[in-house]
Amino acid sequence: MKITLKDGSVKEYAEAKSVIEIAADISEGLARAATAGEIDGEIVDLRTPVDKDCNLNILTFNDEKGKGAFRHTASHIMAQAIKRLYPETKLAIGPSVADGFYYDVDRDTPFTAEDLEKIEKEMKKIVKENLPLVRSEKPRNEAIEYFKEKDEPYKVELIEDLPEDAVISFYTQGEFTDLCAGPHLMSTKYVKAFKLTSLAGAYWRGNEKNKMLQRIYGTAFPKKAELEEYLHMLEEAKKRDHRKLGKELGLFMMREEGPGFPFFLPNGMVLKNQLLDFWREIHRKAGYVEISTPIMLSRHLWETSGHWDHYKENMYTTVIDGEDFAIKPMNCPGGILVYQSEPRSYRDLPIRMGELGIVHRHEKSGQMHGLMRVRCFTQDDAHIFMTPEQIKDEIKGVADLIDSVYKLFGFKYHVELSTRPEDSMGSDEDWNMATDALRGALDDLGLPYVVNEGDGAFYGPKIDFHLEDSIGRTWQCGTIQLDFQLPLRFNLEYTGADGEKHRPIMIHRVVFGSIERFIGILIEHFAGAFPTWLAPVQVKVLPISDKHLEYGQKVLEKLSEAGIRAEIDTRAEKIGYKIREAQMKKIPYMLVVGAKEEEEEKVSVRSRFQGDEGQKGLEEFIEDILKEIASKEIRKVEQEEK
Repeated sequence: MKITLKDGSVKEYAEAKSVIEIAADISEGLARAATAGEIDGEIVDLRTPVDKDCNLNILTFNDEKGKGAFRHTASHIMAQAIKRLYPETKLAIGPSVADGFYYDVDRDTPFTAEDLEKIEKEMKKIVKENLPLVRSEKPRNEAIEYFKEKDEPYKVELIEDLPEDAVISFYTQGEFTDLCAGPHLMSTKYVKAFKLTSLAGAYWRGNEKNKMLQRIYGTAFPKKAELEEYLHMLEEAKKRDHRKLGKELGLFMMREEGPGFPFFLPNGMVLKNQLLDFWREIHRKAGYVEISTPIMLSRHLWETSGHWDHYKENMYTTVIDGEDFAIKPMNCPGGILVYQSEPRSYRDLPIRMGELGIVHRHEKSGQMHGLMRVRCFTQDDAHIFMTPEQIKDEIKGVADLIDSVYKLFGFKYHVELSTRPEDSMGSDEDWNMATDALRGALDDLGLPYVVNEGDGAFYGPKIDFHLEDSIGRTWQCGTIQLDFQLPLRFNLEYTGADGEKHRPIMIHRVVFGSIERFIGILIEHFAGAFPTWLAPVQVKVLPISDKHLEYGQKVLEKLSEAGIRAEIDTRAEKIGYKIREAQMKKIPYMLVVGAKEEEEEKVSVRSRFQGDEGQKGLEEFIEDILKEIASKEIRKVEQEEK
């Protein structure tokens, strides 16, 4: 049999071999690192026999799917430890997730942080026991009876939802057996570095009508150093939490009177408006026109767009004059009505319409998180209407725009191509054409990407940009969605060069995504210490004493006249106290003024970046900071402030 490996090389064997045996034949190092296999696209255990020609990929912790197998095994080790220590606990589900794993459990007495320490200790024992994970199968009826005997009602419910003829797979390690599709590591001994990180509540199967279970989160790595690096990142993330910094810096607040509806405070509005002004500037240069569409539109429109059928559970609706209306969850149907407002010619295309539109989406209360997940946000939408021949160039233009914005803020990013979901509309031909167009544009740009199967919008495939912040976390922000469906549903037209009517193709795209969420990301990325051009207060004037207030006010006036956002601290406090407080507020520049500065018409400059920068003439300082603001420079911290 011939085994084609990921790099295109071929291995030939006269008899069946397991995935781990093939890995060992390639190299002992690969066999030690292997966590799972992928045979013709199907993820399998390392023990799985290979007995025919196939494509084989040996997965390690460096592969997302390999990482999933590793952490899924860690979740089973945790579940086994829980059952040993607290046998009355009922187990629900325990998958791997992006940063680790969790298990949802049901216990009359809630778990505490002290319990997690005990569970961790028992997990270490299970790892040392080097228990093999063995896969087995049972018919559906036998599987149900097995878990009824074990008094595991959640497992029974899961199996009862499967087809009558389903064969159910189990994994056993020592005395512990769990319902699971796999794959898993070959033994518990490989999970050497792990940590249980937090406790949370979770409704069974995500339904608010079901019982609230306890969710125990953890993470796991092959090496202790990797775990320590991750835990350090978590600690750093706590310091940078945008909810904490948002309050300390006076940027935004949340109130119980408006759950999921953020209030922007004066400093937050300065930050938000700076981003919106920047957005308008780059879009004007890129040939976009700006529009604004109503926040509420009739049910008929949302039925035509498909949102009423595919998205209604996330929409807020009301009745006006006996007719159903919905507050818009997306801006695109309004943009389409603008396109329809006058006849269009091929000479008009492409038309690039930008909109900073406020949208509302109903998020479940348990899913909301500061500015990252809200029910009302400003989406920096744009809709591009074009001919088929213009698709690639327009996609490239959007990708270049997104690239320039992320680089400005110092973000790295990676790209995913998301394909047709199960709940979609349109023909196979249109979907294939749209997906091939996105793929072709990415290939032309030379952008590496991964395919995210089934995660497209219901009306078309999309390209997602996942940016990486300063502590290594990733966030999905920018997106480009190609849409053949809405132009068809709304019967959009343009007159071609042949004088005939043709249907345009539509791109939906965002750069920031949600402005609110992007602000949350920026707060955490910069730890609240924004670049000078974005900082709500760019300069703080600090008179040494009341004697120097008059000169301080003159300095403030000069700064304000130059368009610099400045404040003065007039309190009768010591200058050291004023400096420390300005530092706590993450203000880029502090100008200390006393008798010497007043006499020489200078200012003593302290910055967040370099500490004491010495004396400067006021005009010289203004000239320097205006250059920094105009260039949108991100100054690096050269030394820690004392």
